[in-house]
Amino acid sequence: MDAVELKPDLAQSIPLAVERLRTSFASGRTRPIEFRLQQLAALARLLDDCEPQICQAIRGDLGRSEIETRIVETHLLRREIQFAQKRLAKWMKPERVRVPWLLWPSSARIHREPFGVVLIVSPWNYPLQLALAPLVGALAAGNCAVIKPSELAPATSSFLADKLPHYLDPECMQVVEGGPSEAEALLTERWDYIFYTGSPRIGRVVMEAAAKHLTPVTLELGGKSPCIVDRSANLKVAARRIMWGKLMNAGQVCVASDYLLVDETVETELLTHMAAAIKEFYGEDPRKSPDFARIVNQRHFRRIMRLIEGGGEIYSGGESCEEELYIAPTILTKTPIDAPIMQEEIFGPVLPVLTVKSTDEAIAFINKREKPLAVYLFAEDARVKRQVINRTSSGAVTINYPSVQAAMTCLPFGGVGQSGMGAYHGRASFETFSHRKSVFMKGTWPDPSLAYPPLSRLKERIIRKLM
Repeated sequence: MDAVELKPDLAQSIPLAVERLRTSFASGRTRPIEFRLQQLAALARLLDDCEPQICQAIRGDLGRSEIETRIVETHLLRREIQFAQKRLAKWMKPERVRVPWLLWPSSARIHREPFGVVLIVSPWNYPLQLALAPLVGALAAGNCAVIKPSELAPATSSFLADKLPHYLDPECMQVVEGGPSEAEALLTERWDYIFYTGSPRIGRVVMEAAAKHLTPVTLELGGKSPCIVDRSANLKVAARRIMWGKLMNAGQVCVASDYLLVDETVETELLTHMAAAIKEFYGEDPRKSPDFARIVNQRHFRRIMRLIEGGGEIYSGGESCEEELYIAPTILTKTPIDAPIMQEEIFGPVLPVLTVKSTDEAIAFINKREKPLAVYLFAEDARVKRQVINRTSSGAVTINYPSVQAAMTCLPFGGVGQSGMGAYHGRASFETFSHRKSVFMKGTWPDPSLAYPPLSRLKERIIRKLM
C-alpha cells in the first residue's frame, strides 16, 4: 500500500465516522446481551432477504456460480451466526477462578469486555464471508465496527455499503468503500482492534500502522500451503479431494493447496486420477462449465500466467482466455524448486507437483520454508500422520480432506508466522474481539497486619511457610 495523498473530504469524513462510533460505544448501547443478539439476528435476516442479490453481486465480481456462493458464503455465515447466538450467554458469563487460600475470603473472575471500536479489512476472494464472519465475532463481543471491503470486488462492496446500514445499527457499524486512499486514511486512525485478511505484504503495513497506537491485531495472511501425498494414501479419493479444494473459486482461496509433495512411487497414478477428477467436475472444457469461476481481474490473470511460464511441464490444462479472465485447471510437473511459482502464493487454478522419496524428505522441504496456513496430508499410515502433525508447524493440519478446516465453527482458524497471527470462527471469534479482564474482590475483614510494614524476619518466615 503505497503512500497516497488523501482527499480533503476523505480526511474529514473518516475521523468523524470513527468519533461517532466511539460516542455510541461509550454510551454502553452495544454491551447488553439483548443488543448483541438483536444485531446478530438482523445480520441473519440480511442473508435471508438478500441472498439472490448477494449471489448476483459475487457472480459479477468473480464469475462464481450461485450454488457455490450459497455454500461457501451465505450458508457458512448463517452457521457462524447461529453458533454465536446459541452460546453467547455462556461466553459472556464471568469465568470463576480459584483464589489461593492465603487470600480467603475473596473471589476472582475473568470478565470478557469488548475492545471498543474495531476495524475489519476484508479481501476480494470471498468478499461477503470474509467481511461478515469477523463482524459476527465483533458484534457478539459487543464492539462497534468499521468494515473496509475490497475494491477489487466492487459489486459486493457496494452491496455491503448499501444494505448493512438498513439491518445493523448505523450508529455502531459503518462500511467504508474505496481503495488505497481510503485504506490509508483508515489506518491513520486509532483503533481498539484491527482484523485484517489479505496478503503478508499489506499485513506488514497494517501491523506497522497498528504499532503506532499499540493496537492489537489479527492477521489472516494465507501463504503456500503444501499437500503431502504419502504412498499409503487412497490415491483416487486423494485426487478428487485435492482438485476439489484447489479449484474452488478458481483457486482463489487462501487455504487451497499451493503445491503437492508426492511420493515418487505413486506420482504417475495420482496424476492420472487428478486429470480424471477435473473432467468429472467440469467436463471436457471447463471454460463452458457454470461451476468454474473466473480470475478476479486482468492484473491477477497476467500474474498467474507468468507463474505458469517457467513453472514446469504442463501435464494438464494450460489453456487461457484473457478476455474472459479464464485460466483452465492446470497441473504442472517437474517444477523447479527455485521457480517463481514456488516463491509466491499462486492464488489461481494452477497446481505444481513435486516428487519426494519419503515423508521425512517432505517434512524437511516444508520446514525450510515459511510456516504455512495449513499442511495437508493424504495417508492411511498412522505413523506418517503422527510425523506430519508433530514435526511441522502451521495454522492447521488437515488429513485426507483439504480446506474444510476453514468452514468449521468448532475449530479456531488462523495462521502462524508468515501466514498470520490470531484466530477466529466460533468461540475463537468472540475471544478475539474480547479483552479478558481480571477482577479480584476481597472483603475488609479480617485484615491481619502480617503483610504490612514494619517487616521482620519472623513475618518473612511465616509468610513463606503459608505460601
